[in-house]
Amino acid sequence: VQLQASGGGLVQAGGSLRLSCKASGINFRLHTVGWYRQAPGKERELVATISSDGNTNYIDSVKGRFTVSRDNVWRSVYLQMTSLKPEDTAVYYCHVLFRGRHYWGQGTLVTVSS
Repeated sequence: VQLQASGGGLVQAGGSLRLSCKASGINFRLHTVGWYRQAPGKERELVATISSDGNTNYIDSVKGRFTVSRDNVWRSVYLQMTSLKPEDTAVYYCHVLFRGRHYWGQGTLVTVSS
């Protein structure tokens, strides 16, 4: 199983970014995918999830600003981030739990300047 995350970058506060996570080696459409982030000096936290049938969940701090979606044909999950804040600065990871093992993308850095 491999997860390839991309789309991070530097953006000003109030701006937008779209992260992508492409999966291989897994029957992608059957699995919940999560987006996590880890800010400097902080623990990794779950930001959003999308289940196999498209149900989504978000942490309170990103509700109304972030949207997670998936395209099973392209085996990809996306995190559309709008109204970005400096506190959103972190390395973002996509994640899948498959057969009892945790798989992570390599991380993509999002930096939001004030």
